[in-house]
Amino acid sequence: MYDILVQQMKDEVLRHGVRELRTPAEVDRVLQDTTGTVLVFVNSVCGCAGSIARPALRLAIQHRTQPDLVVTVFASTDHEATARAREYFTNQPPSSPSFAFIRDGKFVEMIHRSDIERSTPVNVAQKIVSLIDEHCTKGR
Repeated sequence: MYDILVQQMKDEVLRHGVRELRTPAEVDRVLQDTTGTVLVFVNSVCGCAGSIARPALRLAIQHRTQPDLVVTVFASTDHEATARAREYFTNQPPSSPSFAFIRDGKFVEMIHRSDIERSTPVNVAQKIVSLIDEHCTKGR
């Protein structure tokens, strides 16, 4: 039953074109080698914050300006990929769900779980969009 629930939470993000990174090598290839901005969504089974973060991401990626790439790691199952992604989030505590912006392989900014819980998907999407507008230049 847990596997079905996890897959549904992954699919909620993946069906919107977000790329899943499941291994440390995949994380390194994307976060080291991508020129421009990467939005990393650390997904999790966390009931309250996760049910806010996933719809917020869906709303945010409809914005006219976009990161060069949007990827996800799943903290609840892909532990090694998540740990590797967190190594790029310089001086940030582990947080899931969360959103991190990486530009040219370097950490820029993060939206932590504490910024997500007790909020709404629309409010979190607005935070993401604000950071997209600040750090990204790719238009639709």
